[in-house]
Amino acid sequence: MTIQPGLLVLHGNRAELLAEALFEWIRRNPLQPLEEEVFLVQSNGMAEWLKMALATQTGICAATRVELPGRFLWRAYRQVLGRDAVPARSPLDKLPLTWRLMQCLPGLLAQPGFEPLAGFLRADADMGRRLQLAQRLADLYDQYQVYRSDWLAAWADGQDVLPKTAADVAANAAANAEPLSADQRWQAALWRALLMPLTELERAATRPQLQQRFVNALGDGNAPVTPIARRVVLFGMTHVPMQTLEALAALAEHCQVVLAIPNPCRYHWADIIQGRELLQTERRRQPLRRGLDLASVSLEAMHAHAHPLLAAWGRQGRDFVRQLDAFDDAVAAQQRFNEAKIDLFDDGPGDTLLQQVQARIRDLVPLAEHPATPADPADRSIVFHIAHSAHREVEILHDQLLALLAHAQAVTALNPEALTPKDVVVMVPDIAVFAPAIRSVFGQYPRGDARFIPFDIADLTERGNNPLLVAFEWLLRLPQQRCRQTELRDLLDVPAVAERFGVEAQDLPRLVQWMEGAGIRWGLNTAQRTALGLEACGDQNTWLFGLRRMLLGYANGASGEGERGGGGGGFQGIEPYAEVGGLEASIAGSLAALVDALVGWWEVALTSALPTEWAERGRALIHAFVVPTDDRERLTVAALHDALRAWLEACDAAGFDTPVPLSVAREAWLAGIDEPSLSRRFRAGGVTFCTLLPMRAIPFEVVCLLGMNDGDYPRSSPRSD
Repeated sequence: MTIQPGLLVLHGNRAELLAEALFEWIRRNPLQPLEEEVFLVQSNGMAEWLKMALATQTGICAATRVELPGRFLWRAYRQVLGRDAVPARSPLDKLPLTWRLMQCLPGLLAQPGFEPLAGFLRADADMGRRLQLAQRLADLYDQYQVYRSDWLAAWADGQDVLPKTAADVAANAAANAEPLSADQRWQAALWRALLMPLTELERAATRPQLQQRFVNALGDGNAPVTPIARRVVLFGMTHVPMQTLEALAALAEHCQVVLAIPNPCRYHWADIIQGRELLQTERRRQPLRRGLDLASVSLEAMHAHAHPLLAAWGRQGRDFVRQLDAFDDAVAAQQRFNEAKIDLFDDGPGDTLLQQVQARIRDLVPLAEHPATPADPADRSIVFHIAHSAHREVEILHDQLLALLAHAQAVTALNPEALTPKDVVVMVPDIAVFAPAIRSVFGQYPRGDARFIPFDIADLTERGNNPLLVAFEWLLRLPQQRCRQTELRDLLDVPAVAERFGVEAQDLPRLVQWMEGAGIRWGLNTAQRTALGLEACGDQNTWLFGLRRMLLGYANGASGEGERGGGGGGFQGIEPYAEVGGLEASIAGSLAALVDALVGWWEVALTSALPTEWAERGRALIHAFVVPTDDRERLTVAALHDALRAWLEACDAAGFDTPVPLSVAREAWLAGIDEPSLSRRFRAGGVTFCTLLPMRAIPFEVVCLLGMNDGDYPRSSPRSD
């Protein structure tokens, strides 16, 4: 079937309405059998919801590619410009850029203009501090490449200025650029230093240059021989970078591009927020409420014409909708696609308090025009609770959800779409802080108990929550560890580690008893204690000390039974631990193998090495300590290998070949484990706990917020992640 090229933008205040309209559009304009539908989303949560909604409405979700816009754009660059002109990844992507910075920073610190960086690193700073700075700078320049490539272009030309956008110039035509302040000029100088070692081909493969060449190629009519996709759908995104919009608009000349955009208000509302003069465009998608142009109303008087919640919380959404207006010709789209309705807003004043708030935001109703009707005490659509701790907040939440779900079950026969746990999302400012309380409260009841509510915690980093990764990170910190008895016991609690050394779960209690009885407390041996500056403690109560007692007790029995060597005190001054014996004695051998492997790894980990050498050490470490026992552990091991390979590729691309200590190798390696992707589970069938992120547009029937304390949200400082 012929697919009409062009740009079609659908606006709506409910994701469900947008999804229904989108799936109906796809049904009426089908692709060829097994031809991929390309969906672009902003998060794995939206990806899962979209796939489930598609399967529910159409009966199947197949032949679909759901991906992030950045990955799609890079694939489009390679398709249009050719694989020879566009490498698999940019030489200035965030990870390779980190290691380019690691390589070049030491040589720049003594140069004039780099005093702010030199002051942070200091002459005696270790490489770990340099890595922290490199990671933050790489993230900064990565954002510049997406949002302010014009700055980078000016800096590359030797201009220490901040060019203004067309909107900036329209608002204030005094100058087209603003000079960089003296304490910020190092940013431009550092960008030039990063570009200097690149070849012409590598410079042409940076994202800003590829973007311009891509748009120019499509504008010249140079469509790819094999189309990227006959249809591209961007769904549910409430913020899209300008260069992504430009790329999609250019693609719309050659394929069908459908944008389903959440918009809380049916009227033009861009002028109700400060900064409106920077976003003036010739085209305006939404109509004026009552014909009044709010651009002529002062912000001081805006309370009489706009909803205060929209004005307070809608800045980022406003900016995106106004940017989109520059590309969205609604009348032309309706004529091209013969589509009468492209604004999908619900109707009605709403029955509950929440629905009424949503309706008044949708209709841009100011407070002065709200009807003075008292709230219904039985209306529980918006409820506030005050609690004295995070744990108590979770307890109250559990009680409230039990009541909601019990009521839903009571009316299931009358309402086939009754509330279930998967319809509930709980958002918190920092999920890592609340995770222990969530597991404590929601995990206290076994499955089958009437009080059991299935739940899943999303957005947790694998580091610190995956038991195998926790154990692995402990191993990568071994030179700083005291190797307490409890730490090695926790190590053997990880099934993959226990499997490697042949320790069964039922053997652990006996092994712990022998550890206690043999006097094992901390420290692998005297040498390891000495490296920690604790050589005065000697060999007493180390793991080697305890193992000698165990093995001598097994071989020689209790003290005094056939002793050899110096009189009294067992064999050569070692008092046997005679409890080790019988068929269980083999687990003492397993413990000896574990301690021997730890000593071997500790000796290797003390010395710095090149990244390639650390890769060999890392693979050997995995082999020495891990035998996966289930799918999760197998996936974790695969992720470790993938992250290691990505680090090596980044170092190779950056030309970084300097020896680094274990602390740097550890952070470089494990940081790749927590890179965001669409493969992570978000909705697992129960209550979803997740981080409260701006513009997270995922529809749930019940939305709960925890931890909304002053200073926690909105945050007083940006999160590092």
